[in-house]
Amino acid sequence: MAKFDILEDLKWRGAINQETDEEGLRKYLVEHDDLALYCGTDPTGDSLHIGHLIPFMILKRFQMAGYHPVILIGGGTGSIGDPSGRKTERVLQTAAQVKHNEECLTNQMKKLFGTENFEIKNNAEWLGKLNLIDFLRDYGKFFQVNNMINKDVVASRLENGISFTEFTYQILQAIDFYHLNKDNGVQLQIGGSDQWGNITAGIDLIHKLKGADRPAFGLTIPLMLKADGTKFGKSAGGAVWLDPEKTSPYEFYQFWINQDDRDVVKYLKYFTFLSREEIEDLAEKTKKEPWKRAAQKRLAEEVTKFVHGEAGLKEAQMITDALFSGNIKNLSVTQIEQGLKNAPSAEAGSEEKNLVDFLVDTKIEPSKRQAREDIKNGAIYVNGDREQSVDFDVDPSSAFDGKYVIIRKGKRKYTLVTIK
Repeated sequence: MAKFDILEDLKWRGAINQETDEEGLRKYLVEHDDLALYCGTDPTGDSLHIGHLIPFMILKRFQMAGYHPVILIGGGTGSIGDPSGRKTERVLQTAAQVKHNEECLTNQMKKLFGTENFEIKNNAEWLGKLNLIDFLRDYGKFFQVNNMINKDVVASRLENGISFTEFTYQILQAIDFYHLNKDNGVQLQIGGSDQWGNITAGIDLIHKLKGADRPAFGLTIPLMLKADGTKFGKSAGGAVWLDPEKTSPYEFYQFWINQDDRDVVKYLKYFTFLSREEIEDLAEKTKKEPWKRAAQKRLAEEVTKFVHGEAGLKEAQMITDALFSGNIKNLSVTQIEQGLKNAPSAEAGSEEKNLVDFLVDTKIEPSKRQAREDIKNGAIYVNGDREQSVDFDVDPSSAFDGKYVIIRKGKRKYTLVTIK
């Protein structure tokens, strides 16, 4: 048996939007300790971003409570395209793209869920074997077109048009739930709020084919909005990816540490496995000492460690501390590239040059007069060292493998100068 009431915990975290049968699911959890549940993702890209992570955090909580999570990679449905959340048709991917994306997502999931009490399935395994006649006879006859049209995801597309291919997506997802319920003992499907219609279609199909008393439940997660009303998950540079090649651990860490005080407690509940007491303590600190940003620091630590491991967190913290203190000498070229990716940039030649000329030529300073003044006042740092002599010569080969010169002006205004 699970050690605590997971549904109550999810409610406290604000993580439940809708449930198909709350009483039935609660009763099942009390009477059984073998619940299996799944969440699916289509391989539309080669990495998940943090918006995708939301339902998988719920899956992880069930895993930690002793239940059995199944992740479904949509090798079959991904070849079709989910109309949910879209105003237009998806561009179909090649088989090679789908295969590559499947492999990348599978590796990400293994990293997050480990190998104990967890499995990954691919719906191409059963959907790929269906022929058209079997699809229509064995499944299509259980779906009323009028009901399908009334589902939110389809209704929102009728004005602009929806292809028959995407129209049938909900049947394919229903088959997934039916198949996992029948062959893998999966009783619960979890998804975002836009998946409600697809989830209920699956439960209806299970009950029609296996009997109304067959345990099958659905749970959706609320659409996450920031305090300013905008959709969660984007930064100034676009999506925040789980793939460190797309979003470095440092950028990932910075995304979380820069969250608004109004949002941070909500994100602690959603994205960390901290206890209720710890989160309430951090909420209190945010009210009393917001300038210390204790909640943001803990949020950034917990989520970065979960996604990128201890090594990724340490690197992110090292770069953060170095840039904050100005002590950047021990950073590697790669770490400099991570930390200053979004900083102002300039280019310079590889020859030695007087500091005043270097600052003006790279447009860090508007004039030689201003450059001299800032140098004499101690406002200019070259590769981490304060330079107060107007006669100092910048040697581009002296640091960072000769690839960069880092100029800091004032407390934390960095410019990354690339050496050509």
